[in-house]
Amino acid sequence: MSYLKVVYNRKREPKTAYPNQLTGYLFKRFKFKMGEKILELGVGNGDFLAGFQNLGLLCFGIDREISMGLDKNLKIKKVDITKKKLPFPNETFDVVYHKSFLEHFYTLDADRIMSESYRVLKKGGKIIILVPDWVSQMENFFEDYTQVHPYDRLAIEDLLKIFNYKNVTSERFHQLPSVWKYPSLKYFSRLLGIFMGISLARWITEMTGWKFIRWSVELMVLGYGEK
Repeated sequence: MSYLKVVYNRKREPKTAYPNQLTGYLFKRFKFKMGEKILELGVGNGDFLAGFQNLGLLCFGIDREISMGLDKNLKIKKVDITKKKLPFPNETFDVVYHKSFLEHFYTLDADRIMSESYRVLKKGGKIIILVPDWVSQMENFFEDYTQVHPYDRLAIEDLLKIFNYKNVTSERFHQLPSVWKYPSLKYFSRLLGIFMGISLARWITEMTGWKFIRWSVELMVLGYGEK
C-alpha cells in the first residue's frame, strides 16, 4: 500500500478548511498576484495547490506518487526529484512552495531540491518553505518513518542564504488562523508551548476539540526568500 493511502488517507487526514486558510494567508502576506505561476513540490492530496488555484494563481505541482483523488484541473507531474531534474525550463515560476516536504530528504537530496527550485524561479521570484519545527516537535518527529532531516528556524534561514536567496526570513510558525488574525494571541500560545508537551496537548485537543491547544505546541518553521 502506498504512503499517501496510509499516512494521508481521508479518514486519518480529513479534508478541512485549513488549506484554504493557509493559502489565503500566504497569498496576502507575501503579496502574490492573480495570474502568477506557482509550483508546489510534494503536492500530496493536492489541497494546498487547489487553495492557491482558487485564489487565481496558475498552479503546477510534482510528486513521486500521484493521488487518485486529485482535482483534474491541477497540472501535476509524477517526478522523483532525487533522480530527475524538475521538468520545467529555467525561470518558469513566480513562486515555489512546499509544506512538510523537505524534512523527508537527506542533505544531498535537499541541496538538489534547493538548487532546482532556484533554477526554475524567475528573477525576483519567491520561495516559501514550511517544515516541522524540531525544537517543538522532537517528541513526535519520527512518528512518520519517512521523515529523516529535522530543521529549526536558523537551519532554514541558513539554507536559503547558502542557495543565494535574498531578503531571507524565517520564524517559528503557528498553524492557527486565529493567531494570524490576532497576533497578540501568539504570546498565550507560546506559554502553552512552554508548559505543555505534545502528548498532553494532543489529548486535551482530542477530548475538547480545542485545536488551539495542540497547534500552540506543535509549531512549523516558515522560511521565505527571493531570487
